[in-house]
Amino acid sequence: MLELHNLEAFYGPVMALRGVSIEVPKGKIVTILGANGAGKTTLMKTISGALKPRKGEIWLRGNRIDGIEADRLVRQGLAHVPEGREVFPFLTIAENLAMGAYIRKDKAEIARDIEMVYTYFPILKERRNQSAGTMSGGQQQMLAIGRGLMSRPDLMLLDEPSLGLSPLLVQEIFAIIRRLNIEQGVTILLVEQNARIALGAADYGYVLETGRIVMADSAANLIESEDIKEFYLGQSDKKTEAPMRWKRKKTWR
Repeated sequence: MLELHNLEAFYGPVMALRGVSIEVPKGKIVTILGANGAGKTTLMKTISGALKPRKGEIWLRGNRIDGIEADRLVRQGLAHVPEGREVFPFLTIAENLAMGAYIRKDKAEIARDIEMVYTYFPILKERRNQSAGTMSGGQQQMLAIGRGLMSRPDLMLLDEPSLGLSPLLVQEIFAIIRRLNIEQGVTILLVEQNARIALGAADYGYVLETGRIVMADSAANLIESEDIKEFYLGQSDKKTEAPMRWKRKKTWR
């Protein structure tokens, strides 16, 4: 579905991505783990067209897309749910969802998809006439995901969906993410600091550190990795305080 080859991106003179290569197979959930400042959000912005790469290639379903404008990528089946939700605060929930379908003309299908979103997020239907800016953080996250679904994407980029949410809401959001992947067939690339819940939802994972991919494996293997346990889950049998040394490995194709 998505392939990145030796991607480099800059913020001014600062190199934010250093030769990043990843694969996101069709129908799977892939997560990118990393601390603050690792380059996760930069990676998502570069894929979605908000930031142009300096070097490297991005391929979506066999078509090269690096350098293509963000609005054109939406038409090619890519939806980006950014960090911080970024809903339209003065529009209602229903209007926000309608904005997610701005590339579409099929009014009957749009109405049906809005009802589909409401089945996943019933609270949005209850409050569909409420201004989005007056909603809680968890409800805004639901709305942001729902708005992304309205373009009928093949690939969704989810940037920190658990940010600022209570543990109960995080569990609820991730349960819905898994359902969307299974029931709607949406391929998902997920950036997340909560390694435990991200690896619990994902099929595969990468670890990004200072703009480089330093580890890659199946989610099941990563969650059992001593490095992941020590530096992301806070549970390791290691007795040493030696610096982190990631093993570069990849077990899927």
